[in-house]
Amino acid sequence: MKITIIGAGAMGGALAEGLLKAETIKPSDITVANPHAGKLARFAQMGAGVTTDNTVAVEGADLVAIVVKPWLTEQVVREIAPHLDYDHQMVLNLAASVKAEQLDRWLDRGDGRLPALFQVIPNIAIAVRASMTFMVPCRATEEQTAAVQAVFDGLGQTCLTDEQHLAAGTMLASCGIAYAMRYFRAAAEGGVELGFKADAAKDIVLQTVKGAVELLQANGNHPEAEIDKVTTPGGLTIRGLNEMEHAGFTSAVIRGLKAGLR
Repeated sequence: MKITIIGAGAMGGALAEGLLKAETIKPSDITVANPHAGKLARFAQMGAGVTTDNTVAVEGADLVAIVVKPWLTEQVVREIAPHLDYDHQMVLNLAASVKAEQLDRWLDRGDGRLPALFQVIPNIAIAVRASMTFMVPCRATEEQTAAVQAVFDGLGQTCLTDEQHLAAGTMLASCGIAYAMRYFRAAAEGGVELGFKADAAKDIVLQTVKGAVELLQANGNHPEAEIDKVTTPGGLTIRGLNEMEHAGFTSAVIRGLKAGLR
């Protein structure tokens, strides 16, 4: 499968990096397009095709991933639409907040034909093939959906959903990775206050969180069940948890997640 990525910014670059690390796709089958050639050099070194011309980039691709800022999406879509093969090529939109109906208007060439379209929201962990990706098949067959999902399953975990839930998925996973990073930073700073050097504190926090994730994935328990195992009566853990809750920890997390949906 040949994949073109239009946009080599933070997310486009992360997608390209993840795909280039995947064993199921040949680097030579990946093309990255970006108006500034400086961002393309590292992908060329990894074996991908690169170009500053979006219309050249889409030639021969099976998947065309549009990974630009929302305010640039219309310009890019209208630029490439005359050069797309609507019978064979599939379009993936990774620009958050751009609706499928908007994309359909921009892709409409006046002949009643539109390409298979997917709304896809990964997070930046896609660079290390560990993304939580939400995917909405807006106009696609089951076979096309399976093919696209297989690509993203190789880059982490994929959740098929509908467009109504895409914003919530964005907050929980795409924005959510930043919220997780903020916890890591806070816990590491706390570790420094407790007497560890900064790098050691960061490593301790990362391994602890990694262990928590792997534990829950292995046993399928609710997080509270694992919390109960380490909160002995009158112990240190329950004191720390209660202090965090007094400061509004759970409420702050939920309010943060809901803030982007207002």
